[in-house]
This record gives sequence, structure tokens and C-alpha cells, in this order.
Amino acid sequence: MTTLFDRYALSGHTLPNRIVMAPMTRGRATPDGLPTASTAIYYAQRATAGLIVSEGVQPSLQGQSNPYTPGLHDAAQVAAWRPVTDAVHANGGRIVTQLMHGGRVGHQDVVGFQPVAPSAVALGADVFTGAKGKQPAPVPRALSTAEVRGEVAVYAEAARNAVAAGFDGIELHGANGYLIQQFLSSNANLRTDGYGGSITGRIRFAVEVAEAVADAIGPDRVGIRLSPAGEIWNVQESDVAELYAALYRELARLNIAYVHTLNSAPPEITADLRKIWPNAYIMNPSAGIVGPQADRERGEYWLAQGMDLISYGRAFLNNPDLVERLRLDVPLREADPATYYEGGDRGYIDAASLQH
Repeated sequence: MTTLFDRYALSGHTLPNRIVMAPMTRGRATPDGLPTASTAIYYAQRATAGLIVSEGVQPSLQGQSNPYTPGLHDAAQVAAWRPVTDAVHANGGRIVTQLMHGGRVGHQDVVGFQPVAPSAVALGADVFTGAKGKQPAPVPRALSTAEVRGEVAVYAEAARNAVAAGFDGIELHGANGYLIQQFLSSNANLRTDGYGGSITGRIRFAVEVAEAVADAIGPDRVGIRLSPAGEIWNVQESDVAELYAALYRELARLNIAYVHTLNSAPPEITADLRKIWPNAYIMNPSAGIVGPQADRERGEYWLAQGMDLISYGRAFLNNPDLVERLRLDVPLREADPATYYEGGDRGYIDAASLQH
């Protein structure tokens, strides 16, 4: 029986275990999107994970969703990421960066101009803007057809920057109501051109982005995170089974390295999608709609369902030694929600590992 602690071959790397650190926003970059020395410590502390997926990184200033998140769209940001990736590699780890374009999940007080989206449909919720706190998300500006193609190119350039910064690859954020899922959506995407309407139209942006980044850095360095049937940030998706089956087939044609899904779909849809997908499959089972609740049991349940790797998010926040704690069945420490997005080192790099 496959366990969390078995090795796995992924894109030329031998992962020492099947535990993935999921991407989590921590809000600790500088105002101009630079990771810091503490960022390097944070990720290096967690390098025993089979794979680390970084926090969401904006591929452009237009794509920034939250204040104090890092970017990969200028030379200073690329240079600032290099000590982070070097620290992870020095500790024996592997790290990919998640490229996250917020789309309509943003605010002009964060980046200075109106967010963009498939259609001019507000998300109907408050977003955090920094010093002014939470404010209602504005109505975004609908992208023209030419601008959509421009956003595809933005991802490709950010992927090149990620490789220059020392990342082992990139993960496209196609989940949780951000730009790629907004295109997949049937209520955020009301377009009548080739990027909307039919299933073929609604998956087109995701496929073109994946193809562009695969062409830029190689398909073996590309993954994508998805949340089939997920409704975070008020997205809705019609024809979920058909939509994602079509998307998976197109992504399989591109031969990208992995898909990384949340446990958001009914189990029969998840099972069908697993049968379609030929490459590595990462499942994030936290707060899912099926499966046990204990972290180790959850992971091994999904390995038994045919998944290859299991990602954990919050469990890594206050447990940089999560792999060893799961191996030894040592209780996990709860993180303090007040420090999830706080700017300092408390609740970020101050958790001691077992050996200490």
C-alpha cells in the first residue's frame, strides 16, 4: 500500500515523500512585492516536504489581489526570490511558485487601477485593501479579446522569471475564484467571443495559459491548481463534469507535469477526472466534502483512491516539521489565525521543530 512517506518521481526530481506544502498567502512581502530574508527562512524550514508550492505570486501588477504579496514581474523581484530558492535547495528541498492573477478579486486601492476580469461582474464581497481595511470589491473592467491574449503572455513571462529566480517550476492558480477560474465560470464569465459561452470557450483561457507557459519553460515544469465545483469568491460553474473533463483532456494533450485539486467536487466527478488525467495528481483534502478528518488518515485515504501526492496547507503553518510529525504520529500544533497574514516573524518563522 502506498504511504505518505514513499518516494515519487516528478519532473526529473525524486521526491523523498508524497507530502506537498500547499500555497498559502502570508502577506509578508514588501510594498513593492519583494520577498524578504524571513521568506527564505520560512520556506527553508519546510524543505523536508516532498514539494513546496509557494504562496500566490502575482504575474503582473494588474494581477495583484492582496496587499503585501510578492511578484515576479520585474528584475528586483526576480533577484529577491533567488535567496529563497537557494535556501530551499540548500536544505535539500524542491520549490515551485504559484502564479496567481486575482482578476476581479482585487481593488484599485491595492494597485492603483481598476481590476480586470472576463466580464464586468462584481464578485459581491469585501476584499482586504491594506490600510483602509476591507472594502466592497469594485465592478471590474471586462478585458477585450486582444487584452485576453495579452494576459496569456503575462503568465508566460512570469514563468520565465520564475525559472530565472531559481524555482523548479510553476503552478498556475486556476482555483478559488481567481482569474483562470473566472473564465471557467458561468456567472463571472458572460463573454460572447471565443473565450466564453460554450465549454470550449470557457476552458480556452486556461488552456492557452498552460500552453504558453509550457512553451516558455517546458511542460515538465508546469502544474495547475483547480477547484472543480468550488464556489470561493462567488464563482459558479455549470456543467462541472463536462467542463473539467474537457479541460483535463486539453491539459493532458499539453503533457504538463501535474494537476493539483481541492477536494471540492462530488466524489464521482473526482474519480472520473482521476481516470482522465495521465500524469501526477496532487489532492488537497483539507475541508473537503469526503474523506476522514485526521491529517495523516486523510492523506492516506486519498492515496488509496489513486492520487499520487497529498498537499497540506494550514498544517504547515505552525509545524515546519510536518513530515516528521506525521511520520511519528506526533500531535500537530495549531496556528494562531491572528498571525496568518500579519507582517512580522511571529507565527511565521518562530515555530521550533521536533529536534529542538
